[in-house]
Amino acid sequence: MSKILKIAFQGEPGANSHIAISEAYPTAEAMPCATFEDALSAISSGEADLGMIPIENSVAGRVADIHHLLPASGLYIIGEWFLPVRHQLMALKDTRLADIKTVESHVHALGQCRRIIRQLGVRPIVAGDTAGSARDVSQRGDRSVAAIASRLAAEIYGLDILAEDIEDEAHNTTRFVVLARQEQWAEQNSGPLVTSFVFRVRNLPAALYKALGGFATNGVNMTKLESYMVDGNFFATQFYADVDGHPDDKGLAFALEELKFFSRELRIVGVYPAHPFRTTFSERME
Repeated sequence: MSKILKIAFQGEPGANSHIAISEAYPTAEAMPCATFEDALSAISSGEADLGMIPIENSVAGRVADIHHLLPASGLYIIGEWFLPVRHQLMALKDTRLADIKTVESHVHALGQCRRIIRQLGVRPIVAGDTAGSARDVSQRGDRSVAAIASRLAAEIYGLDILAEDIEDEAHNTTRFVVLARQEQWAEQNSGPLVTSFVFRVRNLPAALYKALGGFATNGVNMTKLESYMVDGNFFATQFYADVDGHPDDKGLAFALEELKFFSRELRIVGVYPAHPFRTTFSERME
């Protein structure tokens, strides 16, 4: 009998991370965790086999906590998943839109549904996560309170959906990374690949410009570059980057070698298949 994968995620049952797990790993057991730190610890300790962690959203931008936690976790990215996010406005059964005075959800979900919140004239209240707000509404028994969460959350917590697909932008999509304890590089030439790495440049004039020059001269496409402070130091900035290709590809190998020369630290955190959703991206040409 094959072992059932246990995959950790941050949030309550019914969260978007839970939905991503059910789509990417239909036979896996989803393991809810209160915080991102708890989810990463569950992977590190072996309590969970993998983790499904959001890293960025097409409307809200990056999930800042992960860019700080991932490098220090010692975990590796072995895959990615893109989930179109569809938010539902839900409340206790037989509640009417006119009954609602407040709406609760994760800060990102509230920000992604500003239009309907303004139209209804209700007061937004920040909660820990989307599914958790749905659970709280179901337990409180107050018809003046609604939640913004997933359709799955409404089913789990027995709530009525009062308005469907209320997100402001149709392209609202969250990118997740699949984390594991052990490094699992995808094979070179096995299809479109993504290499993710973190680095810290030396504190020298034009260090970042010089460090990244090798990607341009070697024809490597960089799809993501994020910067953030480390240890509260205004001068030591760490970067997270995604590029197309495998580290053993000639062009990327040269680019990483040049980056290493101008960096104090460089660590590859994952080499994994590019999700097919990437092929739907299109750059608007002016």
